[in-house]
Amino acid sequence: MRIGIPKEIKAGENRVALTPAGVAELHRRGHSVYVMRGAGQAVGFSDERYQHAGALLVDSLADVYASADLIVKVKEPQAEEYVLLSARHLLFTYLHLAANRALTDALLASGASCIAYETLTDSQGRLPLLAPMSEIAGRMAVQAGAHHLEMAQDGKGILLGGIPGVAPANVLILGGGVVGANAAAMAVGMGAQVRILDKSIARLRHLDELWRGRVVCEYAVQERIDTLALQSDLVIGSVLNTGAGAPQLLSRALIAQMERGSVLVDVAIDQGGCFATSRPTTHQHPAYIEEGVVHYCVANIPSAVGRTATLGLTNATLAYVIRLADAGIGALQTDAGFRGGLNIYRGQLTHAGVAETFGMPFSETASLSLESEFPYRK
Repeated sequence: MRIGIPKEIKAGENRVALTPAGVAELHRRGHSVYVMRGAGQAVGFSDERYQHAGALLVDSLADVYASADLIVKVKEPQAEEYVLLSARHLLFTYLHLAANRALTDALLASGASCIAYETLTDSQGRLPLLAPMSEIAGRMAVQAGAHHLEMAQDGKGILLGGIPGVAPANVLILGGGVVGANAAAMAVGMGAQVRILDKSIARLRHLDELWRGRVVCEYAVQERIDTLALQSDLVIGSVLNTGAGAPQLLSRALIAQMERGSVLVDVAIDQGGCFATSRPTTHQHPAYIEEGVVHYCVANIPSAVGRTATLGLTNATLAYVIRLADAGIGALQTDAGFRGGLNIYRGQLTHAGVAETFGMPFSETASLSLESEFPYRK
């Protein structure tokens, strides 16, 4: 297999899809790995290290896409990459198509087959390639929230953990999944008063047993969400509908009633956002004020700690990359969880959540013959 690792060009994106150690694993199996010069430089992986691992260095994005059949990335292709994709390509990356109709249309038009990290599941139905970045995003959400509560950032001027004699901040976490659980751990560690709302009683029970009263776990109904949001200094939106758009949990009218300088951190922004006033931001300009409330809506939060994130991502994705390298798209044929990552197949939309978001038709992956049409191996 000819595998391409482009340099990420999304604004503020520092991660790289594979470490030199990951490239070495593929090289040992006889695969050719084309790495764009400078792809890992931001996170401390030099071109020389990639060469030593067996990579072939190329000079441009166009060279990567022209040289490789399997493209392994971190974030979705940007507009200038659309024209580089063709029907011979297999793309493996985070896609978040439900938040981006233009990207969806472009990938369908390219004829490429596209597997999304965020919808691939394991044998227990978990999201193994989303989990490490969700862990980082949850922890970073609290750090970002604490920072933006500072007065220099137009926040209330509240220390998350308070001090003896002064109450700590109230932190509300909407969604008790991987992001929410990690946000809770960080917020508790910093001394905040923490509440988690979720619709899964089983998940709430697990979190309650874990924290034994240190975190208040409540069932999520809209009236309770609204009441607690008005009482909170920091609200973290961490809800997930796998592959589909995020539900809207706070209306503009409700946000307008929040105390001035409160902070909203919308971790669901890469799926469209869960607050009515949310819009994507970048690490260069991470926050804005709307209705008197500070909004932090960075769509690639883990890039802020790109070294940690790159190592964690490679740990999670490498086994799947190896399977694709060894067997092409046929690797999906006998693994329903892996096949669940297939969002687009040669001009056909294959994920129900994305199709529902845009009102588009889709094809069931179980009905597709994936093995015979992609003789990727060279």
